Amino acid sequence: MLTQRIEEEVSVSGFGQKAIAYFQLLKFRLSLTIAFSCAIGFLLGSPERDWFQVLLVVIGGLLVTGAANIINQIIEKDFDKLMKRTAKRPLPANILSKKEAAVFCVMLALSGFVLLAVNFNLISAAFSLLSLILYGFVYTPLKRISPICVFVGAFPGAFPPLIGWVAATGVLSAEAWVLFGIQFIWQFPHFWAIAWVLDDDYKKAGFKMLPMAGGKNLKTAFQIMIYTLLLIPLGMLPLQLGMTGTNSAIVAVVCGVLFLMQTLYLMQTCSKKAAMNIMFGSFLYLPIVQIAYVLDKI
Repeated sequence: MLTQRIEEEVSVSGFGQKAIAYFQLLKFRLSLTIAFSCAIGFLLGSPERDWFQVLLVVIGGLLVTGAANIINQIIEKDFDKLMKRTAKRPLPANILSKKEAAVFCVMLALSGFVLLAVNFNLISAAFSLLSLILYGFVYTPLKRISPICVFVGAFPGAFPPLIGWVAATGVLSAEAWVLFGIQFIWQFPHFWAIAWVLDDDYKKAGFKMLPMAGGKNLKTAFQIMIYTLLLIPLGMLPLQLGMTGTNSAIVAVVCGVLFLMQTLYLMQTCSKKAAMNIMFGSFLYLPIVQIAYVLDKI
């Protein structure tokens, strides 16, 4: 009896560990952030606030993004072992096998595609498929080949608000591309700041994330500043297209100026602390500006 009880407890413990590992594969916080951008695009494009539809587009975005993250982890399993930040992930820690992760990935991806296609339209499903392919099979292997990976990765990273807009309207319009453009440009200071902070860890895995001509120096800091500067006029485009009002444009400009000031500090110091400030600043800039757009429309 005692032996049986111990075996049952071990079995339950193992099941719990597996369940947690599957959840960790999703990179839930990152996936939810991406899905949030889908919701923003949907709310800006929809004439009515149907919160059930908003929930569906969030779930669809979450499923497809989670699947893309799993592809990334399957391909990078051996490299993740080399970095302190990722060594304890489910695959490098051998809690899950690549086969288990792949089956879970396919289930998530198919569920996400079907949900978007059936409840919204084929265009939104097609862009979600394109996003998964670019992130999982193009961006991921490029990380060890060339810094151009950041440019390639910015496409799937910027598709979510476009997918949300298309899901709401069924039209791939100029407004959809404006939402895409803001998030596309935002990713350069965001990713390069992260790459600056984690440069030593990335080098262990052979990831080439900082600009080729740069590194942790003034050249990279200058490029970060230029892309951040572009966010200021881009942030006013929704007002020009009649998507939102003046209030959100003011918020976007103020946030853009504050964000830009952080990059100027990086140019002065070229320090890890300054890069970390930009990283956290980027985490704040996008949701604040996107929420301002939605509130302004409402």
